[in-house]
This record gives sequence, structure tokens and C-alpha cells, in this order.
Amino acid sequence: MTLIKSISGIRGTIGGTVGDNLTPIDAVKFASAYGTWLKAQYKKDDYRVVVGRDARISGEMIQNLVMNTLVGLGIHVIDLGLSTTPTVEIAVPLEHADGGIILTASHNPKEWNALKLLNNKGEFLNGVEGAKILAIAESDSMHFADVDSLGKITVNDAYIDMHIDAVLDLKLVNKSAIEKANFKVVVDGVNSTGGIAIPLLLERLGVEPIKLYCDPTGHFPHNPEPLKEHLTDLSEAVVKERADFGIVVDPDVDRLAFMDEKGEMFGEEYTLVACADYVLSKTPGNTVSNMSSTRALRDITEKHGGTYEASAVGEVNVVELMKKNNAIIGGEGNGGIIYPESHYGRDALVGVALFLSLLAEKKMSVSELRASYPSYFMSKKKIALTPQLDVDAILKAMEAKYSNERVTTVDGVKIDFNDSWVHLRKSNTEPIIRVYTEAPSQEAADALAKKVIAEIEAVANN
Repeated sequence: MTLIKSISGIRGTIGGTVGDNLTPIDAVKFASAYGTWLKAQYKKDDYRVVVGRDARISGEMIQNLVMNTLVGLGIHVIDLGLSTTPTVEIAVPLEHADGGIILTASHNPKEWNALKLLNNKGEFLNGVEGAKILAIAESDSMHFADVDSLGKITVNDAYIDMHIDAVLDLKLVNKSAIEKANFKVVVDGVNSTGGIAIPLLLERLGVEPIKLYCDPTGHFPHNPEPLKEHLTDLSEAVVKERADFGIVVDPDVDRLAFMDEKGEMFGEEYTLVACADYVLSKTPGNTVSNMSSTRALRDITEKHGGTYEASAVGEVNVVELMKKNNAIIGGEGNGGIIYPESHYGRDALVGVALFLSLLAEKKMSVSELRASYPSYFMSKKKIALTPQLDVDAILKAMEAKYSNERVTTVDGVKIDFNDSWVHLRKSNTEPIIRVYTEAPSQEAADALAKKVIAEIEAVANN
């Protein structure tokens, strides 16, 4: 079964059996439930929803199904076509819309797609709201509009340019310093919409983009999750072109990672660390990331006199805690930058502009910048779920085993040791248990992960 209903939306593989995969019937069902929920939220005569998609092969099909379902509910649709997740998030309030839907499975392979659901602020729905939509979908209580009350579809393909305009207008984006630096950057757009948006942004900033996999065909040239093992072509291109660094984004452009001038990963965990360092140096304050993210953000925040807090995994959880703590910047260690001066959503375009500003002002190489930060190393492993695995029982057993350590159970089980940590949780986006560890060396992080996975397997086999 590869249909996942979670805080991150409705996600599944294309084709197969209704109810087990993201089939056309499932897409219509959940779009209907979302539209029905939205109409119950806001009692009015005129409803508007912004819809955009990444470049997945199935994207046009799913988008047409979703948009015309909304039309059938009497909801007007603003069709952004090929877009990015942060672009849709920005468009919702600008269009005075009641919500938004992004058709993307983010970092998942090409056979996956998803409906990511937004509220009228352009922010992801919370768990309570998501549960209500799932309940509506299961109840089949949707009521559709009569022929004189159908919605209409309006196409607007200007929003990527408008998004870039908004990024360039941010006070902390130092356009003049970036232009003077004469950067040359290789961009891996994984043949999705980042291949459109990121080079356009770089050109507007006076940076020379060298395009790698920037044709938005949806045929991903490698696993689209921006991890080191998937980015050998980018590494080689950066060195060959003698570029200042490399940029890679995921298919919907809310995750961002950098490659240094030597073809080595800057570390997706350090995307947020670097951007936060720059922002906090100009506007001191607090930060938030999720509890699967590096301790380096805490260190940088405290260096600038701020306070760091960790939330449960999931963008909506990070945003909620950021608002509560008045965080200046936050995000997730997977390369997701949330900068409230722009909007409360992970945004690779904002991250690129802040990173370039930092680099231009510091006048150092990317490898030198990375060496200036506290050095932690992470291991990110996964255990495939089977029907026989009782995840809750496994997590309870691990909690009990390490009860003498600092254990947090807000989201799965996180065990903090003096110089390392491990976080175990069931994924919101894949049928797996995630096993994340961090330690002072890669060897120590890998060894901790290996040890914990062996312990989990021992529990599962008992």
C-alpha cells in the first residue's frame, strides 16, 4: 500500500488500485474533500484556490483532475501551471484566495505524486485540519455545484517572476555585493521547476548560472532527494567549470543544498545554519528547527545571543513554534529555509539569495565558510516498514532501553547523549522508520546508527 495520508498531505504512487495508490479516483476524492472543508471554513459566495505543480510526468494529469473537481464544487481556480511550492504559498495571499494546492511529491521518485494543502495564508494545514479533510473523504458527504454555479479556471503564469521580485525586495538580500562578486554557479534542477526558477533568480542577481538538468521534463536524472550520493554529476560539473559552488534543489524547490568549489557537499544541514548566521548577524533573535536537525543551529543562535528551540518534524510544526517564539529564521535540516520576512514556508529561492549575500559579504570560498562553523556529522538511515513491524512497540522499547538518557517523545523517540543524539520516527512521506544520528565525526554517527538499527531489529525479531 503506497497511499500515505499525513500532515504532509495525500501522497502515493501513480496507477494501481483505488485506495492503495494515488489513482485518478483518489485525486478527485481528496480534492473534493479539501474543497468541501474549505467551503465549510469560510461561508461566502465566491471561493478561490491557487493550484500549481512541479514537473512530474503525472503532474498535468493530476492537476487537471484536481482543478476540475474544484470547479465542480463551485470554486474558482488560479492555475499557476509549472510552479514551485513556495511560489504557490506566496500566491495564495496575493490572490486573496481561500487556499492552495501544490501537486508534488517533493523528494520522492518520479512514480510518486501528492496533494499538498494550504490554508488562506498560504501555509500548510495542521494535523486537526488534515484529519477533518480525511474524515470528509471517507464520509462521501461532498455536495457539488449546479450547472449555473460552476467555478472557472484562470491561468496566471507570472508568479515565478513575481516570486523572484519579492525575494530581491527583501532588505537583507545584498544585490550590489552579489553582483560585484561575479559568481559562477552550477545549478542542478533535477529536471523540474527549480530548473526554471533558480537560474532566473541567479541572472537577476548578476550571477552566471551553468545549467545541469534544468529542462522541466519530469524525467529525474538521479534520485531527487538532494543527498551526496545522488549528486556526483553536480560535483564533477562544479570542478570542471571552475565554478564558485553548486546548487541543487528538490523537484518542488523547497529544499536547498550546496556543493563547495572542490565538489564537496556543504551539507544540507548547514544550508539553514549559514542562512541563519547571516540573518542573525543583521537582526538578532531566536531560531527554530525540527528535532532531526543539527545542533550547529543552536550553537550559531547562541553565538548571536538568541534562543534555539526544536519542534516535531513537519513544516507546519516548525512554523507553529516559530510564531510562538518570534523566531527570526527557522526551518528544517533537510535544506528547508523559513524566513518570515518573506513568508512562513520553506523556500529555496530565499535561501539562495541569503546564502549569496553572506558569501559576497564575507569574501571567502564556500569551503572556508563551511570550515568556520561548528562541525557535526549526521547519518540518515531508514528501515523499510512491513506489516509485521509494530512501530509503536519498537519505539516504546527503545524509549525504555535508554530511559537513563535525555529522551524526548514529542515526535517518535529522540535520545540525547552528551556529544551525540539519535532520532527514531515513522516517516510522514514514505513507508519507513527514519533513523537519524549526529556525532562529532562521520564514523561515530554511522556507528551509532548501525548500533541502534541492530537494536531495533533485535526488538522486532522478538
